[in-house]
Amino acid sequence: MFIDKATISVKAGKGGDGAVAFHREKYVPAGGPDGGDGGHGGSIIVVSDDNMSTLMDFRYKRKYVAENGMNGQGKRCSGKNGGDTFIKVPRGTLIRDKETGGIIKDMTDSAPFVLVKGGRGGWGNHHFATPTRQTPRFAKPGTNGEAREVVLELKLLADVGLVGFPNVGKSTLLSVVSKAHPKIANYHFTTLFPNLGVVYISEGRSFVMADIPGIIEGASEGAGLGHDFLRHVDRCRLLVHVVDVSGSEGRDPIEDFEAINNELREYNHELAERPQIVVANKIDILPEGSELLSEFRDYVTELGYDFFEMSAATHTGTQELIKAVGEKLMNLPPIKIFEADYIEPEIVIDTSEEVSIEQYDDVWVVEGPWLEKLISTINFTDYESRMHFDRILREAKIFERMEAMGVKDGDVISMYNLEFSYQS
Repeated sequence: MFIDKATISVKAGKGGDGAVAFHREKYVPAGGPDGGDGGHGGSIIVVSDDNMSTLMDFRYKRKYVAENGMNGQGKRCSGKNGGDTFIKVPRGTLIRDKETGGIIKDMTDSAPFVLVKGGRGGWGNHHFATPTRQTPRFAKPGTNGEAREVVLELKLLADVGLVGFPNVGKSTLLSVVSKAHPKIANYHFTTLFPNLGVVYISEGRSFVMADIPGIIEGASEGAGLGHDFLRHVDRCRLLVHVVDVSGSEGRDPIEDFEAINNELREYNHELAERPQIVVANKIDILPEGSELLSEFRDYVTELGYDFFEMSAATHTGTQELIKAVGEKLMNLPPIKIFEADYIEPEIVIDTSEEVSIEQYDDVWVVEGPWLEKLISTINFTDYESRMHFDRILREAKIFERMEAMGVKDGDVISMYNLEFSYQS
């Protein structure tokens, strides 16, 4: 089954907690703190796989979770990092944010893409030892990994797209000029999913051709199969518009030609402007005395399109068409790559959520869900950003609570991966 759209949820691993431990060894009465750091959480990484041609794998598995980092241990042993989870997708898959629809990444290259990052491991207590604080009895917890829901959308990587009504000979043409073996039969919607074929022109010269099925009148609004598969035309550098000029089904070639172009225009205005070669197919079964071909030729050439006559069934005119397609492609820009347009939403800070404050000698450990989010948004090298951070803490009455608990100037305040000295 051809699946070209899937929704999945991904969650990176949590970082391991730092350890609170002290060195215990015979004849070493004051070994000191030696708690190790927690391991980093695993990330979710997406890679392109040329051996995949559909998103079928995501029909049954929709949730992907990376490993958590291990907690730190004594003897300054760091916890093991959580293993990354790799997700393979067909080359040409778009990754979109489910909520906004923004493009996060176009998987057209071979570079792995980190979709969500694992949490950082917490520090063990040996990091907090100072001449005045020789036995710190606290460590930092690991941070949570990122999580999100995304939509995977496959857009075929093809140089040439075959468009036209059902049963006009697109699949036959693809089978004749390439080694593809699409299903071919004399009824509508024989082709239920896009087929790809590599067309060889000469030594070192070839291009990829795609048969886009099911485009009919109303396809851009959901009729037939075209609504599902019009997206695969988006990347094509050149369109080959195949029209049945035999009149065998009582249809008018000019009306069919305009109907398909209108559907392309309704779906994406750029597609109507895409370079296009028009092919009159089934000339071998034209009735004697028929003027359909000459009328169609005059109409198309007056509009400025390149025009070819062909019979895919008898291979008449197919090589002339392929030669012209190859020459046309040499002067066209490369396959379209979609630029990322997703903008990370502004993080909403709800300071009404509870924040825990714990004292360990002269160190104050402050933690809370909204506090972790806030720290991730602050640029501590920028003065205004630091003042914004200080203002939010004061508005949330964090310092007021600490002063009531007895905090003194010079005490260390520890908030996740941030440490600073308290000044009243």
